[in-house]
Amino acid sequence: MDTLGTGTVPALAAASDVRRRHPWRVVSALAGALLLAGVSAVVGCRAADSDGVTPVPQALAFLPWLLVPGGAGLALAALGRWRTGMVWGVAVLAVTGWYTQPYGDDTTRPKGPILAEFTVLTSNTEFGWATDDLIATVKREKPDVVFVEECSFRCSDALAADLPRADYPYRDVVREDGSAGSAILSRFPLKPAEPLDSVMAMPGAVATIGGRDVQLQLAHPSPPLPGDDGKWRQELGRVKEFAKSAKGQPVILAGDFNATQDHALFRSVLDEGALHDSARLTGQSRTWSWPADRTTPLRTQIDHVLVNGDSFKATSARFLKLRGTDHRALLVGLSLYGG
Repeated sequence: MDTLGTGTVPALAAASDVRRRHPWRVVSALAGALLLAGVSAVVGCRAADSDGVTPVPQALAFLPWLLVPGGAGLALAALGRWRTGMVWGVAVLAVTGWYTQPYGDDTTRPKGPILAEFTVLTSNTEFGWATDDLIATVKREKPDVVFVEECSFRCSDALAADLPRADYPYRDVVREDGSAGSAILSRFPLKPAEPLDSVMAMPGAVATIGGRDVQLQLAHPSPPLPGDDGKWRQELGRVKEFAKSAKGQPVILAGDFNATQDHALFRSVLDEGALHDSARLTGQSRTWSWPADRTTPLRTQIDHVLVNGDSFKATSARFLKLRGTDHRALLVGLSLYGG
């Protein structure tokens, strides 16, 4: 008993002395634990194929950037000489790094001859403020199909006045103010299709391209606002159902999805409709599209052009700066096959 007692007391005294002499190590370890816990919660939802609840959906949009607090957590654990924390930090960084890889196939396998080659532009004009630059871009790039989100009254009026009907004779414009308005402009004949129910208009149409009927659907679900992400889930769910119902047909689903490849709901849209992201197909899956009007390094890709792999091949993708909006426009080259 005396030996045990004499051994224990000095050990406790030594531990107390270390804490007294190096309190910063305890603080460092605790700070590292907090950072690693936060990153682990978000990455854990990603691993569980769940978007979680606020603030997880918002954090998932910037998942690659979680490597920064994850690395800081590991460094703090090392400074605090917390071995468990160091192992935890390495594991968190490894898992986060794994999920920064592009999602989905990097190529499509369309069948049959090429029926048409054309370009598609999608642009969120932010309440119509970027309308002038959008029109200038359309005149310069001459896309064959144009999807416009947040096309306000000013935007829809300008499209009608400044883009000749001879260039875009076929149009489906939802004339609403603010962020609610949307438009599809096309050089190809359009037939009406049911829009998706949403707060901000999501019109649809059927275009005749190369002799084939191609379903066009504009996507603009509500954003996952902190504490109010229910509409986002509901409306992205409707986009997912559209993709599912259109499976096996030529489909172009384009717009501001307010979601990235790190959101389970967006991945389900791809998987349900066997769709492919054109940016991924052209090696740009992590190229940012939002926010384009701020200096923050926290940027992500929420604007997409999705196509089904049996009918389309993406030949190019460019993100274009437009003045007046917080989104970069996306211009995609597509080849339609007749399988």
